[in-house]
Formats: sequence, structure tokens, C-alpha cells
Amino acid sequence: MFYEPGVTDHGLFHDPFKACVIPRPIGWISTKSPSGACNLAPYSQFNNLTFDPPYVMFSSNQTPQNTRKDTVVNVEATGHFVWNLATYPLREAVNITAEQVPYGVDEFERAGLSKEQASLIDVPMVKESPVKFECVYHSTLRLPGNPPMGSVDVIIGRVVGVHISDEAINEQGLLDVRRTEPIARCGYYQYAVIRETFEMVIPGLDESLLKGLEGSARGNRELEERQKKEGGGDGEQ
Repeated sequence: MFYEPGVTDHGLFHDPFKACVIPRPIGWISTKSPSGACNLAPYSQFNNLTFDPPYVMFSSNQTPQNTRKDTVVNVEATGHFVWNLATYPLREAVNITAEQVPYGVDEFERAGLSKEQASLIDVPMVKESPVKFECVYHSTLRLPGNPPMGSVDVIIGRVVGVHISDEAINEQGLLDVRRTEPIARCGYYQYAVIRETFEMVIPGLDESLLKGLEGSARGNRELEERQKKEGGGDGEQ
């Protein structure tokens, strides 16, 4: 089959577009309004962007009333947000926090979740979540779309603090997905839970490139120091 989105009909009962890009990490984003109201909401269009320093992004479509989501309003007003890992044991709470409620309603309380204060920013975190990123707002990329919900705000933030539960680290010093059981968004109303992984190392890559693929800030800094020494100390190549 072939169709042009928004131009020709795909002929299916449900739109297949989001089902083609799976699984998608869930951006379970907590914020605080300027007046102190706590907010928590999941966004299925979320990912990391780079690693030294680390940046993440999430995108938020307009509401059915053609207004911006509470999360976007709070992030731009305060300059801070937290990403909380959405896990299988917390799946029902994640779903509750996706409900559309009036601005100022505390989704932590509605979902029965405990708050944990972030270390560097004034934002509550989901205490029950095993991994959390404290983020400082960087910028918004607004992509135009068809009303009422088509336009989207892409929020980019720099990660300034990382919380990982000790129980999530295995004996090899790795963050073990079998212990965290992260959930991911699939198509339609489907989700996936990750409990198994397999490993592949790209052949022929040197150690520096492998460190980049791993996302090692330490490896990147070591490479920078070597390049400075090899280039006579000025760091230029």
C-alpha cells in the first residue's frame, strides 16, 4: 500500500503512522508551575539527543482545544523538568497521569505516587521510578500542523543530574533492563515491556567510536585530551 499523509486515504480502520515507528521510549515528565502546582504526564515521543553533555527531548502536541499542554507551559515558565522512567510495575499510574485534567491538578496524588525532591532543581520526581533525569530547559522547536492538535512543541533540555536506583545495577555494573522493566509505546493503544536484550558490537570500529556509541562522556573527554597532545596542545585538528 501507499498513501500520502493528509492527502490520500490509507484505507485502514486506524491510522498506521505511529505504529510504524516502534517501540518509542516514554517521556514521563514531571514539572512544577510558577505557583507551585505539581504536574506529571507521559509523552510517547521522547528520546536522548547527545551525551556530552547529555540532552533529551520530548514533543507535545496541542490539546483538542488547540492550546499548549501544561507541561510545556511549566517548563518554559520555570526552566526545569524531570524525566522519570516509566516501568511495567508503574504502568497503571502512567496511564492515569495521561488523563486530561484542569491545569493545577496534582497528577502525583491522582495516581497514588510518592514525590521525591530533585537534588539540583525545584521539581518533584516519581520516588517509585528507578531512573530519573533532572533537566534544565534549553529551547523549544515549534512545528506547525493542522488544528486543533497537529502543531507540536519539541522541548529540549540538558540533563544536569541522573538518579539510578542501586537495585537497578547488576553485578557487571550495568543498568539492567530486566530489573527496571521499562515500558515503551507501540502503535494504537499498544505498549511493550522490555525484559530481554541481545548484544551486537559493530565490527571494525576503533575504541573511540565505540565509546561514542556507548555514550561515554569520560571516553569523549579522554579523546579530546589525546587530540590536544597530538595537535601540540591547541586542540585543533
